[in-house]
Amino acid sequence: MGWLGKVVGGAIGFALAGPIGAVAGATFGHGFDISEDGQAAPENQMLTQSEKAQMTFFVAAFSMLAKLAKADGHISDAEIKEIDTFMITDLEMNSESRKIAVTIFRNALKSEIPFIQYAEQFHGQFKSQQRILELMIDIMLRVSTADGNLGHREEQLILSAVNLFHFSPEAYRIMKSRYVRDVDKYYDILGINKNDSKEDIKKKYRKLVSDYHPDVIASKGLPDEFLKFAHDKFIEIQEAYEMVKKEKGIQ
Repeated sequence: MGWLGKVVGGAIGFALAGPIGAVAGATFGHGFDISEDGQAAPENQMLTQSEKAQMTFFVAAFSMLAKLAKADGHISDAEIKEIDTFMITDLEMNSESRKIAVTIFRNALKSEIPFIQYAEQFHGQFKSQQRILELMIDIMLRVSTADGNLGHREEQLILSAVNLFHFSPEAYRIMKSRYVRDVDKYYDILGINKNDSKEDIKKKYRKLVSDYHPDVIASKGLPDEFLKFAHDKFIEIQEAYEMVKKEKGIQ
């Protein structure tokens, strides 16, 4: 990240407007280089277009991740670990770069600028580069599911970016399936709706367990073929309930 050393060292200025520019300014403590006569530094002392794009990605990515991690009111250790993995494995950042990314993350956490404004500026820079946009959705899903659960508020932010980046529902479903099992089918298995109360879900689960419990089925003197079906169904019900429990936070 050649641009980063230039900016940190104050040897070059940058001209990023909007929310990303605000976070960058708070992080680096300066923007345009100003000469002794009070004029902005000549163009050749500013970031190149390529460097501006790199800086936009860097600042926007960690700003969006900050807002995302904060969405459910608690930033988990698992989320922080996943962001570290993103920095080290995906971006191959050195220790100095990671420290600056953490500063950006913290500045974005303190900022009142909403997630969508960072996403809009990110899209403005990379709207013609689909792979970059997909990478951003991918890392957001990775961070949001790092604690084993994709929260409603987190997914709402991700979906706002998905819509802004013009990904289809099917494209998002495929990206999401890398990290989140399709919970809808588990609701279907249990014969429940997502809006059902936790208590109603428990009652319906207990009823199914009672209906398909191996001991109950065996006591009815049914054919062996049905016993096998009932056993498989019982396991399916247990697995479905475990997945729904995690999503709904049922104890």
